[in-house]
Amino acid sequence: MAAKWLNWASLPWLQQADGVGPTLQLCDRILSCLANADSAASFLNTALHEVAAEFAVQWAGVVDRYPTWTVLGEFGRKPFAAWPARFLEDSLDREAGGLQDADSTGTMLAAVPLMVRPDRQRLLVLAGRRIASNDLPSIVATSRTLNYCLDLMTRNDQCGRQNERLRETLRVASRLSQIYETVPLLEAIAEEATRMLECDRASIFVWDRPNRKLLACPALGVEGRTLYLPDDAGIVGTVVQTGQTIRVDDAYSDNRFNQAVDKQSGYRTRNLLCVPLLDSDQKLIGAFEGINKNVGTFDDDDADILTQLGIQAAVALRNTREREQLIRTHRQLTEQVAGGTRIIGESPAIHALRPTLERLAGTDLPVLILGESGTGKEVVSQSLHFQGSRAGHPFVAVNCAALTESLLESELFGHEKGAFTDARETHKGKFELADGGTIFLDEVGDMSLGGQAKLLRVLEQKIITRVGGTQPIPVNVRIVAATNVNLAEAVRAKKFREDLFYRLSVVTLELPPLRNRPEDIIPLAEYFLAHFCLKAHRPVLEISKDAERRLITHGWPGNVREVRNLMERVAFLTNGDRVEVDDLAFILSPRQNDEGTPMGIDAGLMEATSRFQEEYIRRAAKLANGNLSEAARMLGLHRSNLYRKMKQLGMEIEDES
Repeated sequence: MAAKWLNWASLPWLQQADGVGPTLQLCDRILSCLANADSAASFLNTALHEVAAEFAVQWAGVVDRYPTWTVLGEFGRKPFAAWPARFLEDSLDREAGGLQDADSTGTMLAAVPLMVRPDRQRLLVLAGRRIASNDLPSIVATSRTLNYCLDLMTRNDQCGRQNERLRETLRVASRLSQIYETVPLLEAIAEEATRMLECDRASIFVWDRPNRKLLACPALGVEGRTLYLPDDAGIVGTVVQTGQTIRVDDAYSDNRFNQAVDKQSGYRTRNLLCVPLLDSDQKLIGAFEGINKNVGTFDDDDADILTQLGIQAAVALRNTREREQLIRTHRQLTEQVAGGTRIIGESPAIHALRPTLERLAGTDLPVLILGESGTGKEVVSQSLHFQGSRAGHPFVAVNCAALTESLLESELFGHEKGAFTDARETHKGKFELADGGTIFLDEVGDMSLGGQAKLLRVLEQKIITRVGGTQPIPVNVRIVAATNVNLAEAVRAKKFREDLFYRLSVVTLELPPLRNRPEDIIPLAEYFLAHFCLKAHRPVLEISKDAERRLITHGWPGNVREVRNLMERVAFLTNGDRVEVDDLAFILSPRQNDEGTPMGIDAGLMEATSRFQEEYIRRAAKLANGNLSEAARMLGLHRSNLYRKMKQLGMEIEDES
């Protein structure tokens, strides 16, 4: 029998047909199937049972032509092995219901289009011996109700999938927020995209605009799993240049597809989806690509998933990069500060100090550093901090001498808003700021007795309370204190609390003044000179022998701090390519006498000259470890001339033999 065709426009006469009543009842039953269906598939299975029963057919099914003939739902047993493709395609092309013989046994086939569009071509197909030509109008009418209900359930399924995908996106965002390094983050994003899209691979391409490159990570099959591409090459390049989503069902038939990557990796791309990667400001920062859908090809839902996931990826990527930049900056600053805490010197005192600091750095013992002003007490405290396990935490220095008793508590322990007249906001104290690290209490010997009592309480309890607050705040800090005051004498004079003294001085380090370690003068001068020449953007200056001798014989009342300040001025003010005596003469402070006090003008020129020569020779002899021959060489004299000069000055001469 030749096929008969009927479209919806030919149905006005259906109102007078005898079968209109049963058809309307069938449509009602199909509508009622919506109530108990939880998906399009379950709805189809129930509704097709009603259709098969109404038309007394052996099999009823809904099929989809895209991409190949696929059964979306069915009831009964299909009476044919091969699809009647020509008949089904004619029905779709005509957009009309059709009826024809299925085989020689009298089985009839009815086919009615449900949906005809480029990506979806669905048909209601019935097969049975009792289908007649007068059933075709009712089948066409039924198909419209079935299509309406199926469309509702499909949209419901899509909403459900979208909700699920949104939940998945939130879960992914939560996971990404816990990854703090760029490469693991990109790999985690690609892994999540692969799972959610149900595809084989996924990659993020980060756009390096200045260099016109795209960094792919992860690039599977490529050594190092990273790949650099030109930003105008292939489909990814097209996406970043245009900002448009591209979906390709057959990669090798698309002339935009760059086959070079497949050839390099040995992988074959069948289909792909690539979306622009936008940050929270909608700025294009790269592309996001999924490759080889496991079943079928990528669709609009997949594009939406990849776009939403890309937004989360962009935010996480920006946060991770900012964090990495902060860590790098912190590490660089820590290294710079740690580099500036080198203990410079060749004297026996400095040689003994270095291993002591290394041992103490690995402990949390309180350390008290004694020494004159400028001997490097803060540098030693920083060395203790940056060599130890607390190096990654704050180092906070407090000048106790600069704090009055009324300010001490607020500065060290903080205050709450409104605690006193000028307390306009909550303020964290130094102990809170140093939590996890080290607090350096400089000039602790000048602290008032009231301040000492408050400090002792914190050291014993490891808890602070802000001024005006009631909440105890635990703190974990290492205490390093320093003073140029003789604390033992201060304790005896009742100017410093004995219990605080013992609390601070678990370990005591005493730094000798620079005048007692002349071996350290030149190494310190060279170190500071190199440092400040770099800042002055000039080659490192050499120190002449005469200038070295002048430096060695200087009294250095300001100790290491004076050397540092001198070399800073020399680096910026000296015109030549090396430091001469004349460069030092106008900036060195007055020489001190043996008692450590400045020589007065009333000493007389002859006496001052003799004292200078005597001190000059003593320092050279000490630097030469008592070897007068070596001292004479350093002074530019013959040994006999040095002996003669020492006799003239009344200095004792030890026999070197």
